[in-house]
Amino acid sequence: MSDSISVLIVDDDALTRLGIRTVLASEQDIVVVGEAASGRQAITMAESLQPDVVLMDIQLPDLDGIVATERITSTPPQGDHDIRVIALTTFNYDEYVYRSLRAGASGFLLKRTPAEEIIETIRVVAAGEELPSQAVTRQVIARFTNSEPPETRAPLAHVLTAREAEILSLIGRGLANAEIAEHLNLSIDTVKTHAKHVYMKCGVRDRVQAVIVAFELGLAP
Repeated sequence: MSDSISVLIVDDDALTRLGIRTVLASEQDIVVVGEAASGRQAITMAESLQPDVVLMDIQLPDLDGIVATERITSTPPQGDHDIRVIALTTFNYDEYVYRSLRAGASGFLLKRTPAEEIIETIRVVAAGEELPSQAVTRQVIARFTNSEPPETRAPLAHVLTAREAEILSLIGRGLANAEIAEHLNLSIDTVKTHAKHVYMKCGVRDRVQAVIVAFELGLAP
């Protein structure tokens, strides 16, 4: 299918890879294009295969999933194609999960997550939409974000307009675009336009990364 979602599975455990591949095999709109067993292999295969989504185990031999995620997501996209990473983890409230999100992951999944949720998350992340588990992701970010914003983020507060800072704050509070539109009495299209400008100015490409910036700038509670 030309509009199918291509997935690269990265895990050093062969049975885990097989389990995920089996789960995805029944979905006509999702195609597993490759498997990697290490961080370095994941980077090489992501570059050559250009998958839509990478399911990335955090703990990997030779190069961990956090570093691999940063390498993959920091590589300039080929045309309009953007590779998105979903971290795979054993524990959700884990500093490694936060570090993966900080490195560029668009979300995370527990390895014990039900099959239907894995499938739905892949579809949502591939489409660049809001994660159904946004509240949990936000809690992880809130728990591990430093109270003092890093120097690389501080100047952003002066780059954003008042409206953009307001939008970013509401994103950081966990509001969806429709909720932000209602809260500010704006159209959803207007909110999406402001959000797009926020992403561009903050150097992020999705909502999860924007939430992290909101916390680091002190714009989220």
